[in-house]
Formats: sequence, structure tokens, C-alpha cells
Amino acid sequence: MRATPESRSFRAIGVAALLVCCTVLGLAGTDLVLPAVPGLPESLGGTIAQAQFVLATFAAGTGIGLLLFGELGSFIDHRRMLASSLLAYGLLSAAAGSASSLELLIALRFLQGVAASCAAVVTPGMVRALFDEQGALRALGALGSIESLAPAIAPIIGVWLLSAYGWPASFWVTAVLAVLLSCLVALSKRYIPKVSGNPSRLGYWVLMRNPVFQRYALSQGFSLGSLLAFVFAMPTVYVVAFDGEIQQFIVMQLLGISTYIFAANLSSRLVRRFGAERTIYAGSILAFLGSVAMLTYGLLGGREPFVIWALFLPFNMGFGFRGPPGFYRSLQASDGDDARASALVILYVMLITAAATALISPLVASGLWPAALAACFLGALSLVILPLMPALPES
Repeated sequence: MRATPESRSFRAIGVAALLVCCTVLGLAGTDLVLPAVPGLPESLGGTIAQAQFVLATFAAGTGIGLLLFGELGSFIDHRRMLASSLLAYGLLSAAAGSASSLELLIALRFLQGVAASCAAVVTPGMVRALFDEQGALRALGALGSIESLAPAIAPIIGVWLLSAYGWPASFWVTAVLAVLLSCLVALSKRYIPKVSGNPSRLGYWVLMRNPVFQRYALSQGFSLGSLLAFVFAMPTVYVVAFDGEIQQFIVMQLLGISTYIFAANLSSRLVRRFGAERTIYAGSILAFLGSVAMLTYGLLGGREPFVIWALFLPFNMGFGFRGPPGFYRSLQASDGDDARASALVILYVMLITAAATALISPLVASGLWPAALAACFLGALSLVILPLMPALPES
């Protein structure tokens, strides 16, 4: 019996929802674990500085995985690659939940990050292939909105798991969900579009030599890296440096993500009215000024949660304004190699975040200023790059 258009539409929506779940679970690999980081030295030994590497190595592994799967996707069926990576992600998560030392957990987190990155590489193309142009735009917009909510919701779930079952719980939940999603992807293979990559002998080298692409990619990497490095440090700042509660971090995240979503939805209107370049500049300046205000407050010894929450809003609003057009312009500058361009931009974000998190790890228990200093420095770099490298012409 031939499927009706209505049944095909429902099936496409169901497959898209499955793919969204795969992407969100990969993103949750950091945010679900964030609340447990301050208490890891007490449970597994080691220091607060080492505990920050639980976040840094996952980000570094994700960055390496993006390059790896971006290349493998040119030769391997994306559906098989997604199912296999989810299975590996699940098994590594179970191993992490059973880790007996902080050093072992740090090593497993790197491998976990590699496995978790596959969904971010392959699912956008699959979702786009499920629908016509208008449907794909709506689906990708919904995917972006859900991905934006993950950093706000996952830490809340992480706090509940931590208080109810201890630090391994978030890893075991991730393990079960990853294996389940792997099975569902394998069983749904006939309904998921077969998407192939773009084999190229030169691969990433072409993009690395493209100064226009590098302008947008590096600026995007430093801008989002500024925000993430600050966020990764704040659970320890609240709990250890300020002797506060993890709930204070959760409130900060909820406010920040809400502000980002609001600003990101306005960015297309700003681009239509003022152009992409002015919007990128304005967002970069706003985010940088937010980090300068945060650093000033930190150097003055500030620790009041309400002030930190207020100063955190310009961070997110600035990136909300500049993030969408900045990423889109980087894809435009890639001359059609969207998959590798996307992977390279996210690679920059992850490696910059990992490096900043590792560098400030010995100081993160000292207060607000180390995290704010890292954010301020990276935000300045995201802004300085813009006038120094060639831009795409405005359409």
C-alpha cells in the first residue's frame, strides 16, 4: 500500500524529531555534567583545577571529532556513522560513570567528546533532505531553537540527578539514552535520507587558506568561546569561590539562554535593516562590553548573584545578535563546502573554549575575575579580527 502525503509528512516529522534528539544528547554531554564538577575532587580525588579538565577535554574531543566525522562523512554512509557513534558515546558514558579516579574520567571525557560530535555534523543535512525548501527552513529553525534550550534545561536535570543519585547519574542517563537512540537510528535507517559528503583531495586545506572564511570562522569561534569559557567556570565560582548554591548558576543560565533566544530571533530583522556586517560588529561590541563590565565587577571583589545575572545578559544578547549572521556568512564564504565549513567553525569554538578553560583552571576557585578575564580577552579577539581580514560584499 502506497504511503499518502500525510503519512509521509508525519514520518518525516518523526524522523526529524529523532535526529534532533541525537543532536541534543551530544550537546548535553557538557551541560548535564556541569553541576557535578565542583564536587568531583571530593568524590574522586584530585583538585578543582583538574575537575575543570572534565569540561575542557570534552570540548577538545568534540573539536577533533568534528574534523574526523566531517572527513569520514565523505566516504561512509551518514546513517551508519550516526548509529555507530551513538553506540560508542553510550559505552564511553557508562565507562565514565564507573570511573574510579579523576584522571581516568578526564581521559574518558575526551573520547566521549569525539563520539558525541558526529550528530552535529550529519543531522542538519539529513533534516534538510527530509523536507522541501520551506519545510527544511522551519525544521532547521526548530532544531536551532531546541539546541539553544539544551544549555538551560540540561543543568537543571543535572542538579536533580546529582542530588538524588550522585555524580555518576548523569553519565549513566546519557549512556542509556545514547544506546537507545543508536538502536532507533539503526531501525529507522530506511526512513532516514541517505546523505553523502563531498569528497575532496584538499579537504579542509582550501578553507584554511581562505581569508574571507577565516575572518568569519575565527571571529565566531572567539565570540562563542568567550561565552562558553565563562559558563564552564561559573559552577565552580558559585559553589567553591563564593560558597554559594548551584541553583545560582542555573538561574544565570536560564536568564542568559532566554536573552540569547530573544536576540537571535531579532537578528534577521537587524540584518535586513542594517546589513550583516553592521549587525555582526554591533553584537560583538555589545558582548565585549558585557565582559568588560563583568571583569570590572570581578576585580572589585564583586560576588552578588543578582549583579552577575544582570551583567551576563549583554554577553548573550550580543552573541544572539551576531551569532546567526556570523555563522551564515562563514558558510557563504566556503564556496559551497557547507559541511566542512560548519565543522571547522564548531572546531574553532570547541578548541578555543577548551584552551581557555584549561588555562584558567588553576585560578577558577579565586573568584569571578579569572572567568571574566578569559571572556574579555576572547571577546576582544573576536572584535579585532573583523577589520583586519577581508569581508564578503553586502548583497
